[in-house]
Amino acid sequence: MVLAFCQPIRNISFPGRPGRRAYFPTTPIEPPPRKQSSKAIAMQKTIVLYPGLAVSHFVPMMQLADALLAQGYAVAVALIDLTLDHDAALAAAVRDAAASAKPAVTFHTLPRINNNPPAFTGGGVDFLLWYSEMVRRYNEHLREFLLSSTPPPRSVHAVVVDALSMEALDVAKELGVPGYTFYATNASALAVFVQLHSIRAENQPSFRELGDTPLDFRGVPPMPASHLFVEMLEHPESEIYKALMSMMRRNTNADGILVNTFASLEARAVEALGDPQILFPPGGGGGGGGERRMMPPVYCVGPLAAASAAAEAVQDKHECLAWLDTQPERSVVFLCFGSIGAATHSEEQLREIAVGLERSGHRFLWVVRAPVLADTARLSPCEPDLDALLPDGFAERTRGRGLVVKHWVPQVAVLRHKATGTFVTHCGWNSVLEGIAAGLPMLCWPMYAEQKMNKVFMVEEARVGVEMVGWKQGTVKAEEVEAKVRLVMESEDGEQLRARVAAHRDAAEMAWKDGGSSRAAFAQFLSDVDNIETPCRN
Repeated sequence: MVLAFCQPIRNISFPGRPGRRAYFPTTPIEPPPRKQSSKAIAMQKTIVLYPGLAVSHFVPMMQLADALLAQGYAVAVALIDLTLDHDAALAAAVRDAAASAKPAVTFHTLPRINNNPPAFTGGGVDFLLWYSEMVRRYNEHLREFLLSSTPPPRSVHAVVVDALSMEALDVAKELGVPGYTFYATNASALAVFVQLHSIRAENQPSFRELGDTPLDFRGVPPMPASHLFVEMLEHPESEIYKALMSMMRRNTNADGILVNTFASLEARAVEALGDPQILFPPGGGGGGGGERRMMPPVYCVGPLAAASAAAEAVQDKHECLAWLDTQPERSVVFLCFGSIGAATHSEEQLREIAVGLERSGHRFLWVVRAPVLADTARLSPCEPDLDALLPDGFAERTRGRGLVVKHWVPQVAVLRHKATGTFVTHCGWNSVLEGIAAGLPMLCWPMYAEQKMNKVFMVEEARVGVEMVGWKQGTVKAEEVEAKVRLVMESEDGEQLRARVAAHRDAAEMAWKDGGSSRAAFAQFLSDVDNIETPCRN
């Protein structure tokens, strides 16, 4: 394993690949080569991964790297380290991935650019504009990195970029390298994204003006307009609205799209995405501007979730796991709202949660972060003062049946622990997949990004969760926390919910086994990459 942070990219090269006819001129070889296995041939090929600058995007892409390694491919991970000093979760994920990487994986940090934009620590709609501009500025160094292979750029078999980094596809296209996008989210969200440009015609009300009016997208349940990305709720003539719409159109520039899901979980969305005409609704209306584009192939290769519970637990055993060992089976409500500081609650909301949990009478494990104030950097969480944030006497009254932990727990290990019975989640897609893999019913509390759309899918389509409706008014009251916990943990409806999640868990386990849908989709992806004709292969 090579870790080359902040090193000149001219010193970086991929392993050589003698004998690959599509890449090199034919030369005499004596003695004649022995027949190579398919994995040996694959290891002569390097696939470059270009992950996004968020731990929720980085982690599943590293799981994709493991899948490539299992098929014998070499993997090079190109990194923009702009946020590593400001995002502790992402920095830790990068360090862990580098430390555990196999020799066939190399990590390379692209050099800082001149006039580097400062790390973004705010929130709101400006983030996407900053992100797109930063990726665009780094295209030059990504190009240099791809050209540093030997001989350039033929050693690079394909480039896979994060869905928010689609500006980088221009570099792959320029160099004649197959370019793919990777969606860390689900097929239902992708189906919404690719139809956005045609769902609203010019001079019609904006998505914000439509409010909770349901929008009809193919392959997904009716989606309230208010549940779209916050950027889409801006004025249609605003810079951010146009930038996001342009990004969604760029999905068709990729040679294919890999999605972190499995086919049976999202059958309707997968079927819709398989139809090239999904971009053109019946009647040809909408804001597509008459431009005829075709939907590239979509490969459902999930679940690509975080490391296994066993791997998480190998390190020093977290206090919460020892506590769970003392609890009855399926008795604990686990509350965790993601891995970054954006998913925090106000002091008022924390107290409502505490009161609801106490009144429910159920055991709980609750991860608490300090509320983010307006002048606090989003990616630099503060130490929560539990005595000040939670009701007086709460810790004493719930001692033994409740545990409050600051900042972080090994989530996969907690979810798969036999004592855990329910998962209260912000509906981030990684967390949803981990909850399904653990067979846990979920209480859905969306907070940002595409999580509102994920909630609709979880509640209306897959039926693996129950909505905490108070989030729409800004505060989930203690009464709802108590009632929803009791519903899932005590009622017949809760048992039916648990049975449905268990069925999806079994399907998830099958997806990557021989004959499974995700294994077949991944094999098709690799085959398609091999068969793409590009200038650099001719």
